[in-house]
Amino acid sequence: MTRLKAVLWDMDGTIAETERDGHRVAFNRAFEAMGLAWRWSEDRYGELLRITGGRERLLHDMNTQPDAPASGEREALARAVHARKNALYADIVQQGGLALRPGVLELMADCRIAGVRMAIATTTSRSNVEALLRQQLGERWHERFAAVVCGEDVGRKKPDPEVYEIALRQLGLGPLETVAIEDSPGGVAAAQAAGVPVVVTRSHYFADAAVEAAVAIGPGLAMREGWRPALPAPADGRDRIGLGDIEAWCDQMELVSYLP
Repeated sequence: MTRLKAVLWDMDGTIAETERDGHRVAFNRAFEAMGLAWRWSEDRYGELLRITGGRERLLHDMNTQPDAPASGEREALARAVHARKNALYADIVQQGGLALRPGVLELMADCRIAGVRMAIATTTSRSNVEALLRQQLGERWHERFAAVVCGEDVGRKKPDPEVYEIALRQLGLGPLETVAIEDSPGGVAAAQAAGVPVVVTRSHYFADAAVEAAVAIGPGLAMREGWRPALPAPADGRDRIGLGDIEAWCDQMELVSYLP
């Protein structure tokens, strides 16, 4: 069986369902605080997730806003709104407004017990990563991860593979010694371009998104039903995805796709 040496975690949508009830809400509060009439509905935010990066989404959306400033002033406004949004997002997290997805803590515990290192490979802001993981894992959360690569560390965001390439260099590992856990097509594409096998845990906004050539695709780490490739019933009766299941998928490498 494949002996994984590291699990590379995406953040938003994978470790926690942060987009709908965290980032979107914080953006809307930032708009209001800065006197902007813009509001992003749940559906509109889902459309904007095709653009990677919060500041980039703002700039893209300004093209549809009749009261957006002149093009030369948009970058400064986007940076200001994004900074305010990140502070408001941290407030939401600190108030207990976001939880880790079911099964995440258990899989992290599997990795720790087995001596499999973990890394964060995300193009969200470092402040957002720190806010959520400090709240959920404690002040020493960073000790659980051998590498933490965030949006500030890359010149090109997902689906570009740079974030995974940096994580692999920091870990000193080859791509086939690792596996990525992702939820979005852009994240999947980034990992695959770096040669990293991918397990896809469907999230709210990408529940039906097209995915190609994943090691496995399923509804979440807390359940065994609904995964492709299918999983056998566990001998111990547990109903979650364990590290052994992920290693077995990587060992088989029977890549699966979903094309709606």
